[in-house]
Amino acid sequence: MTERQQPGVPETGPAARPLGTTTAAARDSVRLALVVGALGVVFGDIGTSPIYAMQTVFNPSDPHPVPISTQNVFGVVSLVFWTVMIIVTVTYVLLALRADNEGEGGIMALITLLRRNVRRGGRAVPVLAALGIFGAALFFGDSMITPAISVLSAVEGLKVVEPSLGELVVPITVVIIALLFFAQRRGSAAVGRLFGPIMIVWFLTVAACGVRGITAHPDILKALSPTYALGFLAGRFEVAFFALAAIVLAVTGAEALYADLGHFGRRSITRAWLVLVFPALALSYLGQGALILKDPSNIGGPFFLLAPDWGRLPLTLLATVATVIASQSVITGAFSVASQAAELGYLPRLRILHTSESTIGQVYVPWVNWLLMVAVLTLVVAYGSSAGLAFAYGMAVTATITISTFLLFYLGRWKWKVPLWLLGLGAVPLLVWDLLLLGANATKLLHGAWVPLLIGLAAFTIMTTWKRGREIVTSERQRHEGSLREFVDALRSDGRLARHVPGTAIFLNRGKETVPLAMRANVEHNHVRHEHVVILSIETKPVPRVSMDQRIVVDDLGYSDDGITHVSAYFGYMESPDVPEMLKRLNASDVEGRIEADEASYFLSKIELRAGGRPTMPRWRKRLFITTSFITADAAEHFCLPRDRTVIMGSYIEV
Repeated sequence: MTERQQPGVPETGPAARPLGTTTAAARDSVRLALVVGALGVVFGDIGTSPIYAMQTVFNPSDPHPVPISTQNVFGVVSLVFWTVMIIVTVTYVLLALRADNEGEGGIMALITLLRRNVRRGGRAVPVLAALGIFGAALFFGDSMITPAISVLSAVEGLKVVEPSLGELVVPITVVIIALLFFAQRRGSAAVGRLFGPIMIVWFLTVAACGVRGITAHPDILKALSPTYALGFLAGRFEVAFFALAAIVLAVTGAEALYADLGHFGRRSITRAWLVLVFPALALSYLGQGALILKDPSNIGGPFFLLAPDWGRLPLTLLATVATVIASQSVITGAFSVASQAAELGYLPRLRILHTSESTIGQVYVPWVNWLLMVAVLTLVVAYGSSAGLAFAYGMAVTATITISTFLLFYLGRWKWKVPLWLLGLGAVPLLVWDLLLLGANATKLLHGAWVPLLIGLAAFTIMTTWKRGREIVTSERQRHEGSLREFVDALRSDGRLARHVPGTAIFLNRGKETVPLAMRANVEHNHVRHEHVVILSIETKPVPRVSMDQRIVVDDLGYSDDGITHVSAYFGYMESPDVPEMLKRLNASDVEGRIEADEASYFLSKIELRAGGRPTMPRWRKRLFITTSFITADAAEHFCLPRDRTVIMGSYIEV
């Protein structure tokens, strides 16, 4: 038996300038483009939080309203500023962005890093991975609530411009959201270039309006001192604690900083945040606080009231565009999370369309898109206002942030060997603050916070059930298929088992230990085999992308002259496997003859699932697993196989 790794084939394209000859101007231009791109994609969600965060804190219809007083306004503004500083700047920008998996970030990357680096954790790794999966599941709840609350809050600016337009808020929001989801099929590549400049205008406008508010009451700048936040918490904890449930809205979208790490890089995201986004947000919150101090009646819409009368309608239109961009970002994030979860075995293989030939990661998942659209429209109609949705929004955000922080510090202990005392100095304060925010949002459970938890729990149940069911099916399938080595030995020793027919057959299989069911059926029932057989296994590695020199491993299965070869092809979870294209890269000498990928026949084994009587899972989970399998994407399309040369042979397995 021999195994050979295929040498890498360099990608074709324009000749690249040697790194040493790249001009400083060119490097600066690239960096600037990345920063602008990050502004358009990464910060859409958190950048629109000023529209509704302060308004929600002082909402008189809140179950636990915060009375408007000078002390409370200073305390709230200080808490908002320092919450953004602690969670976004410290937890995500300074710490989380450094914990990357081959350049990619997000909670799925943390799960992969934990599995790879934590060796002595006993049962800790599965538990932590499950916790991470729950965090990823909560992101789907976030993906449903963000478009609803963002667009609603922006369109509600019409009520500030003209109160009689209030009845049009929900219908206009429904139309905008429906158009947004119908446009997903076209992808964001075409409009992506506009996102950055629009968000630059947005943040400059937000900052300018904030400055206008501060000039009316400059004393509000004292709120930058942490003593006001600490004094508010210590002196009026019964009020401050409930205020935290709304203050957390100021950090919605923080997870996007981490999730989009692979697209823009740590430096670009950090620079955009520190130079423009954070200062603009801080000025807006300070300006709104000053406006409320000047006249408490301004609490009805402090963000829009910061603008002069003539500028409120243009600000409403700009806010609507910004919230659409924020919604686009989180919807794309949901596509990415679903795609990565499917590649890592937590969801069925989904139909995924890549919407850009030049930009990695721009994908469209039809099933997820339409599910999100129905959910978002339902939330808009059911709640009818951003204030109502705000009660539900904070729970998903705080739970995801807390889980990410916990996993991050656990990874710091095992991967980077940070001393326990030093880890405690950073982890304890951050986790205490996260848990305080989570506890405050838990008080809203009966007022809507149960919605994202229910969505997250449902997604978590589906994902873990699929993972477990897939393990059961794999085990049962291996028993049905039998040993590949023994099968090849039998074919060689007894030529009467199957006669040779001309041509090349490609059998897709899960590994090289067992026989493809389609190949076994061909031999045992049709008594034939092709002269040239390639058993192909596609494996998704827990990294975003696999380099070409690591892509293919060839095994002759013990005989170099029988025409049967096993090929292992490795792809990253961010890649789309194109089997015919990959086969063209094989060397003829390694696979016992030249493969004509454009003429070969492809064989797939289709498995029908049935609920059996074995106690592998509760019966309801078996039914859930079988039901979930119905959304599995067509294998031929997923692997880019030609329809006219693909043969599907069926079998069934009991779960």
